[in-house]
Formats: sequence, C-alpha cells, structure tokens
Amino acid sequence: MKLFLKLFFILCFVNVASAQLTPPSFWTVSDTLHKPRRNFVAITETSLAAVTLVGLDRIWYADFPRSSFHFINDNNEWLQMDKAGHVFTSYYVGDIGAKVLKWSGVSKKDQLIYGATVGFGFLTAVEVMDGFSAEWGASFGDILANGLGTGLYVGQELLWEEQRIKLKYSFHQTRFAEIRPNKLGDGFLEEVLKDYNGQTYWLSANVHSFFKQSKIPKWFNVAFGYGAEGLIAGTEQTQREILPNQQRYRQFYLSIDIDLTKIETNSKFLNSVFSVINFIKIPAPTLEINSLGKMKFHAIYF
Repeated sequence: MKLFLKLFFILCFVNVASAQLTPPSFWTVSDTLHKPRRNFVAITETSLAAVTLVGLDRIWYADFPRSSFHFINDNNEWLQMDKAGHVFTSYYVGDIGAKVLKWSGVSKKDQLIYGATVGFGFLTAVEVMDGFSAEWGASFGDILANGLGTGLYVGQELLWEEQRIKLKYSFHQTRFAEIRPNKLGDGFLEEVLKDYNGQTYWLSANVHSFFKQSKIPKWFNVAFGYGAEGLIAGTEQTQREILPNQQRYRQFYLSIDIDLTKIETNSKFLNSVFSVINFIKIPAPTLEINSLGKMKFHAIYF
C-alpha cells in the first residue's frame, strides 16, 4: 500500500504538470516571473505532498506499532534494486518540479533549488515516517539514493544546462512473483512496482548531445542498464529459508534507446505523449552480462 500512495503523489504531480495536453496559451512558458502561476505550483505541490503523507500515516503506518526514531541498515537487501528505484523516483519528481517552475517564469537558479529538490524532500519525509515505525526504520541508503537522483538532475543542469543522460525504466513479468506474491506483487500492476526481478533501471545517454556537430540522429541514445534475477527475499539468508536453491545475481546491460523528446514532429499531441512516456526504455536488442560470469544476447529486451 505504501508504494501505491507514493505512486499516487507522483501521478497527481504528473497530471498537474502535464502541460502540453491543455490549451497552449495557458501552458506557454512564461519569459518572466508569473506570480499567480508560481503560487499555484507552490500550493499544489504542498497540498499533494501533505495529502499523500497524511494518507501514508493514516492508511499505512497506523496498522503497525510506533517507535522512537531510529535508523536501519538495509543496504545489502534486494541487491540494491530498491535503491535504484529511489534514485529513479527522486530524479523524475525533481525533473517535473523544475519544469513547472520554468513554466512559471522562475529563474534557473530557483528552478534547481526549489523545483529539482522536490523529489528528495518528499522521499526523505517518507524516510522520517519510516524512522518512527517499529516495522521499518529510516534508511541512510535510501536517503543517499534520493540525493543521487536529485544530484544527477541538478548536476547536469549546472554542467550542460540540459539532461544529456536520463534515467529510464523497463519491466517484464517473471515467474518469481508467483512464488511470493505478497512481497513481489499479485498481478501486473503490483508487479511493476514490487517485482525487482522484472525491473531494469537505465542510464540512457543521448549521443548527439555530446557530439553536436555530428550527423548522429538527435534521438539516438546508448543505454546502460542494471537489474537482478532470482530475488525472493531482501537478504540472501532469508531467501535460503524460503527457496534454498535459488541463485540471486546482478545483471548489467548494454543497449540502444530513443529519446522520444528529440523526435521532430509538428503534432503537439505527439510531443505531449512523447514527453510523458519518455521515462520508459524502448525495447531493443540488448547485451547482458551477469555476476555469474555469463553473457547473453537478447534480440528484444523489455
């Protein structure tokens, strides 16, 4: 449930920021500070965050005993796939936060200070709530991952004034969810969020942005992915108690990708769709190398 409430916040935020799907006169980026827009963004972000955090407290944490604030070390769990999810989420919530402030005519500096840090702030607030729950605890690793996601966005804006390397996500269903559906998801929608075996997180680099004088297509990307297989439980020790013979291993991928926002089209609708779904890694031929020392080629990898 906690995952779904986090997703609720992100989806609501995306809906508020899905600019291009509404009349262009309203969503045209302001060249100067537009105070009503800025105030609208600030109130909306604050309200959505507050509603989501209160919902987590009343719907999720209320079912578990409280405790004094404490930290836990869960850095060795799930082969760090959960940490990759934190990096990804922090990056994209920050991306949206910066873009809606840009729409408001806020200065570049303030876009990065107050917009790009929204993901870090919200996810770290959730960590504080975890810290007061006897069931969990605040995680230094999660906070660091939140910071890495925000840092990836802010760092590129400071260095290049553009996002040359974007985080992306892909997913395929696996047999492991059936073994432990309460942890890995029951049904496709839950599995997309919970089944780390089917998730892959990518660093997708736009080649043309590094070689601007070249004839390389502006939409062509090279992607480096990270995933894991054989995960039934967070730790290897717990997993041996559930399924002793199941190996867990890391997967590293090399693939090609497309930056949909770089495809030139006169259709505002297509531009809107491309912008919204650009976080998804395009299925493509992929080379996999895993921590078992094996190499595999996928004609099409999701």
